[in-house]
Amino acid sequence: MTGVPASAAGGSGAKPVRGGKLGTAAVNQASLWNIANILTMVRLLLVPGFVLLLFHDGGYDPVWRAFAWAAFAVAMITDLFDGHLARAYNLVTDFGKIADPIADKAIMGAALVSLSVLGDLPWWITGVILARELGITLMRFWVIRHAVIPASRGGKLKTLAQGTAAGMYVLVLTGPLATLRFWVMMVAVVLTVVTGLDYVRQAVVLRRRGIAAERTAAAERTAEALRGTAGTAADAGPAAEAVAGAKDLRAAEARDAAEAER
Repeated sequence: MTGVPASAAGGSGAKPVRGGKLGTAAVNQASLWNIANILTMVRLLLVPGFVLLLFHDGGYDPVWRAFAWAAFAVAMITDLFDGHLARAYNLVTDFGKIADPIADKAIMGAALVSLSVLGDLPWWITGVILARELGITLMRFWVIRHAVIPASRGGKLKTLAQGTAAGMYVLVLTGPLATLRFWVMMVAVVLTVVTGLDYVRQAVVLRRRGIAAERTAAAERTAEALRGTAGTAADAGPAAEAVAGAKDLRAAEARDAAEAER
């Protein structure tokens, strides 16, 4: 006995306990405020800034549109790095999984809609691109229970084409450059439609595979249950037939999936 309270002696008093809780909270907060998430947040903040710059002074001032282009370019560049950094340095968080695709759609959607409002970009182009992006997002949720649709090279090329074309439309261009940006946008639209159809095909195949795997697993569990409860050789017959049926079902579903891919 020293006569000194435990809290004053650095023992197990209330202050160290509170400090421990604060330390845990600080660690959790630090895991959220990583470089990948910060880049995503910057991209989200650039969306309203880009719109304000684009529409400043009526939306037709070349200088302000150049500033808007700079904001758009920074947003698109951060899109190239945040996901890579998150995966490379194990910085993936729930916030990033949700915020990153939202930021991607927000900056591109803001650019397309704003340009159409200003009369620089036909509304049908904006409609096609936004419908595709929304449709693929919903499609991912449709199959997420069974599998994740991976990003393809075509999808990445589509994003590059969209960003380049939209950026060229943000700038005040004339002559050959104005003609060039139209054709770049047409390439972006074609890639948007083609990759969208490919994602639909992948989603259908993955969903079929997932459903087939679930049915096969259920059939095998039933067969194993029958086998386990079979007490005599006579009772083992239905179990063996169930196992064979499950294997045949798996083989048939594998053939169907292969044909669907072709």
